[in-house]
Amino acid sequence: MKSKELLDVIVKAIDDKKGENMLALDMQGISLLSDYVVIVHGNSNRQAHAIVDGVVEALKNANALDYKVEGNKDSDWILIDTKDVIVNVFTEEARDFYGLEKLWSDAPEVELESILN
Repeated sequence: MKSKELLDVIVKAIDDKKGENMLALDMQGISLLSDYVVIVHGNSNRQAHAIVDGVVEALKNANALDYKVEGNKDSDWILIDTKDVIVNVFTEEARDFYGLEKLWSDAPEVELESILN
């Protein structure tokens, strides 16, 4: 599966779980780590973990089985690494604290509306 197709699967799964303030950054040509980085938060630890569960389920349904999840049930920041797309799921407080958007502020944003429509 190409990285853009993988991004589409992930963005739709996050949207289905009502992820807040989702942001996808195009890292191609900026970072060797991944093609895309997604940043999103849930309004609670429980919702953040529901978002992660939804993404993992969508990846399995898309037969994209090469991924790793970092974090546990008590984590306020859970990372899903698919190699081509890195997904950062936070609680709102953790997202504000770590400020990943600032770290990659030079990366162009992906237009999410085109994926969700």
